[in-house]
Amino acid sequence: MRESAKELTRRQQSALLGGGEDRIRHQQAKGKLTARQRIDELFDRGTFEELGRFVRHQCSDFDMDQRRYYGDGVVTGYGKIRGRLTYVYSQDFTVFGGSLGRAHADKIVQVLTLAGQNGAPVIGLNDSGGARIQEGVVSLGGYADIFLQNTLLSGVVPQISAIMGPCAGGAVYSPALTDLVFMVQDTSFMFVTGPDVVRTVTREEVTANTLGGAAAHATRSGVAHAVRQDDASCLSAIREVLGFLPQNCEEQPPDRMSEDPVTRQAAPLDDIIPESANMPYDMHDVIGQIVDDARFFEIHQAYARNLICGFARIGGRSVGMVANQPAHLAGVLDIDASLKGARFVRFCDAFNVPLVVLEDVPGFLPGTDQEWGGIIKHGAKLLYAFCEATVPKITVITRKAYGGAYDVMSSKHIRGDLNFAWPMAEIAVMGPQGAVEILHRKNLAQASDSETRKATFEQEYRRKFANPYVAAEYGYIDDVILPRTTRTRIAHGLDMLRRKVLNNPRKKHDNLPL
Repeated sequence: MRESAKELTRRQQSALLGGGEDRIRHQQAKGKLTARQRIDELFDRGTFEELGRFVRHQCSDFDMDQRRYYGDGVVTGYGKIRGRLTYVYSQDFTVFGGSLGRAHADKIVQVLTLAGQNGAPVIGLNDSGGARIQEGVVSLGGYADIFLQNTLLSGVVPQISAIMGPCAGGAVYSPALTDLVFMVQDTSFMFVTGPDVVRTVTREEVTANTLGGAAAHATRSGVAHAVRQDDASCLSAIREVLGFLPQNCEEQPPDRMSEDPVTRQAAPLDDIIPESANMPYDMHDVIGQIVDDARFFEIHQAYARNLICGFARIGGRSVGMVANQPAHLAGVLDIDASLKGARFVRFCDAFNVPLVVLEDVPGFLPGTDQEWGGIIKHGAKLLYAFCEATVPKITVITRKAYGGAYDVMSSKHIRGDLNFAWPMAEIAVMGPQGAVEILHRKNLAQASDSETRKATFEQEYRRKFANPYVAAEYGYIDDVILPRTTRTRIAHGLDMLRRKVLNNPRKKHDNLPL
């Protein structure tokens, strides 16, 4: 028994070293944690249990039988994050550059399968050079097996990916199939084809960072939902965002009470809207006044900044916030904002996270780029997402709600549960200026005092149409409220809707306008 124990200890120590001490030092010299250090940062201390520690590849081509490392370049297992069961796989770049072969893929498939069977989130820590060339088509088959599991688990358990090194070729599609993608500034990259291939095929000169770095995916492609400065802060952010989510689609998100009372009057909101309808304000300031302890976890912060999405708590309840941003493009809806919002709304609905919408939208962005780029079908995705969502939905119109965008932003007509408006809200087909120019075109063209008449017509239009009371008369607005009471009204509404039950028609699956 003593010799057996020694042999076990020896093999365990070998597994812990991955590709060896030199490669570990090289990894750390780049400012990156090792696969196991990342797991230690992510999980509650002492809770991680490893699976497949002694798995090794069975490939003998290209002298691979001389290089057989325990774990085969990926650490897999389960543990607790804030006391809740979570599964993980963490690719080890010190072993074959984290490349994926058959044994490597089988280990990942195992934790994905266990996550689905046991109804718990799964986190993938990606740091890989891609498919293991020595194993040929077997490695490609391994990727496909992972993609299938990602797809089957979609909407069943939360899936989160962290890109913590290279992620190229077919490897990018597993993160793309998951719910949230985190990246690390300067040390993580994602691309289907790298700079060398781009240079050969298109003659473009581009660096890895410019092509597929964190900044590129956070601002231009929208692939990255969040970016952090280093491995530790990235893993901390994942721990935080999991706190807003349930374990699976059958459960409710966990409550977390604070000392911030729901009855708190948010007095600064009474004066936050500028007197001029064309003046911007920062919707983040409104969110900070409404949510518990002013804490807001924003998603896609640098992408489509005319729409704000993120998680918060109101009265201790987890909510998904969707808000137009008047400080960027006047809060208009465009292609990128529609895609961003639709994805976020569907994610919240899949995991029973109530939606709170703060609306100040002048409409959809006009222009040939938008029309030819498909604003019709992409805008329809946001509309579709709000229509199909069955979670509690509360909307507050803070200022503008014009045209079709009024309908799209979780209006009463598409099953909004509670719809409020501030007294200065303007709800109409279009703004007063544009409406007057259409309705009174002849009068204004013939009048010598056209500017004076135009101002009079605009004032009359506001009185008759561009105010919240007409919509309230029709029941499209449940109440016109003082801005300072917004937090309280939302909190009470969420409490009332806690046991809401709404089922969509039975179907094989929907046909979202892709």
